[in-house]
Amino acid sequence: MTLPPDFRGNALVVHGHSVLYEVSQGHADARTGTQCTAATRFQIASVSKQFTAAAIMLLVERGAVALDHEVSRWIRGCPPTWRGITVHHLLTHTSGLGHWEDFPALDLTAWLPPDEVLKTFHQSAPKFPAGADWYYSSPAYVLLAHIVEQAGGEPYRRFLGRHIFEPLDLRDTFAGSPGDRSGRSDRSDRSELATGYAGTTVAPSFELDAVGMGAGDIWSTTGDLLRWDQALATDGLLGSESRRLLFTSHAPTGFEGQLDAYGYGWQLGRIAGHAVRCHSGDNAGFKAFNAWFPDLSAYVIVLANNQETDPYALTLRLTEAHLTNPTTP
Repeated sequence: MTLPPDFRGNALVVHGHSVLYEVSQGHADARTGTQCTAATRFQIASVSKQFTAAAIMLLVERGAVALDHEVSRWIRGCPPTWRGITVHHLLTHTSGLGHWEDFPALDLTAWLPPDEVLKTFHQSAPKFPAGADWYYSSPAYVLLAHIVEQAGGEPYRRFLGRHIFEPLDLRDTFAGSPGDRSGRSDRSDRSELATGYAGTTVAPSFELDAVGMGAGDIWSTTGDLLRWDQALATDGLLGSESRRLLFTSHAPTGFEGQLDAYGYGWQLGRIAGHAVRCHSGDNAGFKAFNAWFPDLSAYVIVLANNQETDPYALTLRLTEAHLTNPTTP
């Protein structure tokens, strides 16, 4: 199959060790005429939550964090209405905390001191008691990133670099806003970075160092995301119990017949009839989808720098064309 002519980004389909489909299409930056290549790095938006969950599980394995720890153990100033919210609830979107639209005073494109971000979250009461329902919450993952900092003893992006990106040789992956920083161990310069677009207009980037930390702050490539998925099929990063918990259906999402359950940082369900572990991503100017089909040993990864892109629809088409009906042109 061919991607729509207005698609701007990269797509990759792998079965086992064979690349079935790989394409780079359109401009990484239309202002300079720079084309997308396999080395182009995109904001992966909420696909970042997979890494946040893995960071928490690394700390659980060390005994530094427990899944039943209340958030107030790690985050100062939690309001009384947060009593009973645990790390498990944050990971599974069952905390009752809201999503970005529930915090209208928060500008997703502007930097705020981390303490001010947390105070903004404190001002909104949970929508339901912890564990009583499911409601997707990026702020919950910002809180998880703060827990990683507290329990891990170092800045969140450095923890990811030292304990996930470097061990897995994810050389083109980093967290936070691009640019040289003292002590950064990753390649976080501006080379090979896609610019996000809304149609033909450059989209203002989300703030990734405080507001988006842990929720949608990672830049990566299709190749690095493939290595990431493959690493979670082995004990190379996490032990078997941690990986089991990542991919256990902890809460129903209400999306019956498709991605109807949530694990720890992973959406679970079926795409084109196949069991899938995945996550979508939606930042200003960027869309992403990372899908792992464990029964097929197959992967479909879509990264785009145009916010009009529907990454789920493209993932479905690529799955049907190359994994379900591989003879389809």
